[in-house]
Amino acid sequence: MSAPLRVTVWNENIHERREGSRAAELYPEGIHGAIAAGLRAHLGDGVRVRTATMEEPDHGLPPEVIDDTDVLLWWGHEDHPGVRDEVVDRVHRAVLGGMGIIVLHSGHYSKIFRRLMGTTCSLRWRNDGDRELVWTVAPTHPIAAGVPDPLVIDEQEMYGEYFDIPAPEQLVFLSTFSGGEVFRSGATWTRGFGRVFYFSPGDQEYPVYHHPDVQTVLANGVRWAAPVRRGDALDATFHPRSWFTS
Repeated sequence: MSAPLRVTVWNENIHERREGSRAAELYPEGIHGAIAAGLRAHLGDGVRVRTATMEEPDHGLPPEVIDDTDVLLWWGHEDHPGVRDEVVDRVHRAVLGGMGIIVLHSGHYSKIFRRLMGTTCSLRWRNDGDRELVWTVAPTHPIAAGVPDPLVIDEQEMYGEYFDIPAPEQLVFLSTFSGGEVFRSGATWTRGFGRVFYFSPGDQEYPVYHHPDVQTVLANGVRWAAPVRRGDALDATFHPRSWFTS
């Protein structure tokens, strides 16, 4: 049998620590705890999940954790600037070297996602508890396997276009909202040897990460983002020698 995938779920973990907050009520074990529980439930022995949070030393992502991670899931919202640049550099190098990364919801404004995309990653938003319909637009993509079309989220923060990202290599999901907005809610890219998946549903004020179909998407995303190889994406041995000679 193949070894289980090594997954790290990173969470800012600010909202959930506020006594009496909606996030604390919905996610008593933290958003990271809910995501990790969903992955374990869907992937079983095929995955080994750890969690990491911003308040830990090195934000919970020291070199030994990154080296022991096949796929990193990233949730942040309130303090993107507070993530130290050396940690972002470490994660960025790992993605270029083959580690997969899944960026969630308001993580679109994280330092690591903006670094990987090379754009502002800005978007429109409105938090009125809209119903979101997540439509599958790439039904043969592995991330869409077993996901109903549409995936219905009864209450969710609205994210809308224009979403300032590079054209996805594959657009997997497109969301519509009760206010009439549309949003590219599930998209993939390759950076170096690493795979990148952005999935937008998951605001801290709604129980989205307890939704079984959302958990299916994340489990599929982990399997898809698993490394094909790990190493140094800038290793000169991967390039013709003539590129470096006149």
